[in-house]
Amino acid sequence: MFDNPIFCALDTTDLEVATALAHDLGGAVGGLKLGLEFFYRHGADGYRAIAQSGLPIFLDLKLHDIPNTVAGGLRAVLPLGPAIVNVHAAGGRAMLEAARRTVDEHDGHKPWLIGVTILTSLDDADLTEVGYSDATESQVERMAALCDDCGLDGVVCSPREIAGQRSSRSLGFRLIVPGIRPTDSAAGDQKRVMTPFDAVDTGADVIVVGRPITQAADPVAAAHAIARSLPEAA
Repeated sequence: MFDNPIFCALDTTDLEVATALAHDLGGAVGGLKLGLEFFYRHGADGYRAIAQSGLPIFLDLKLHDIPNTVAGGLRAVLPLGPAIVNVHAAGGRAMLEAARRTVDEHDGHKPWLIGVTILTSLDDADLTEVGYSDATESQVERMAALCDDCGLDGVVCSPREIAGQRSSRSLGFRLIVPGIRPTDSAAGDQKRVMTPFDAVDTGADVIVVGRPITQAADPVAAAHAIARSLPEAA
């Protein structure tokens, strides 16, 4: 577990901005999230530059391909030492099991292996349009159960699924939760959102916060304010 559940999403292609934020946010957040925007532009060298901050990193690449390719992708990034990596649960059992084996066989630090369920930008209407027949929460439950059965350490889910997952999964099953918005922040492109306090109070292990921190006039002050708003038990 992390002493501070807040991971700041550095969703930018600007290495100088990301590096400065990473160093400034030490002590204000528990970790950083690097996603596709950043990693596609800067790759392993960019990752290493951010890692110099000393903060744990969630490498959010959402790997989704045939089992052999996903295993190869994980083998390529595991030597970087991320604290959390993720794969798409929609890749199916064989892919998830291949990912689990790959992390287990890695000689170095073993990160949490997390399955992505349903993106927080999607709602029931979106799922119907792409062919899912179940409501969002039911589909998340199915995918989370599959991840659990395949030995993953947890899932990425929206705030609205925290309570359901906490009641149906073991306490050791980690819940990584984006779609976090302080009460005075706009939802943006997220459709299933919750405040930081409510997310942690309901059972999130890690909350991913991006724009409310990175686009604030004072990102460090914004991060500290969010941390102060969390339940004391967190």
